[in-house]
Amino acid sequence: MEMIAERGLEKLTMAALGREVGMSSGHLLYYFGSKDELLLRTLEWSEGRLGAERARLLANGGTVRERLDAYVDLYVPDAQGDPHWTLWMEVWNRSQNADDDGRERQAAIERAWHRDLVALLAEGMSGGELPPFDPDRFAYRLRAMLDGFSIHVAIGLRGTDRERILSHVREFLDDALS
Repeated sequence: MEMIAERGLEKLTMAALGREVGMSSGHLLYYFGSKDELLLRTLEWSEGRLGAERARLLANGGTVRERLDAYVDLYVPDAQGDPHWTLWMEVWNRSQNADDDGRERQAAIERAWHRDLVALLAEGMSGGELPPFDPDRFAYRLRAMLDGFSIHVAIGLRGTDRERILSHVREFLDDALS
């Protein structure tokens, strides 16, 4: 994951990765078949870790808004070059040429984030903490905004550091959920 984030998938060779992990490039190709498969499996592994962290945060108690802020905090990259977000950008870049299986696996990752957000929003509405609205529609819009802001942070776009982005998102949520 670190090598992909450091070099990008285009500059990462199977030979260099093999040297780094103590395997031959032939073994890597045997297990993964292609760099695209290696990328997707690395993303799935990373998302598995994040999914467990997300589940813990969302079940941790506290108000829905506190857990929503924790969700956003987990979603937004830490800084420019964030390895997890670099993986996502590589997957998105390659997804137009992905096969049906690859597209479905990517969609499954996206659905997990969406499902958890919709459930949290629905919980907030049913408990009276949030006003009534369509949680699915709101979740799509919020995630699109988070994706856009997160890409800006991950590529280091000037004026879009993590704290500024988190401030924008908190302000949006304050306005939208009041």
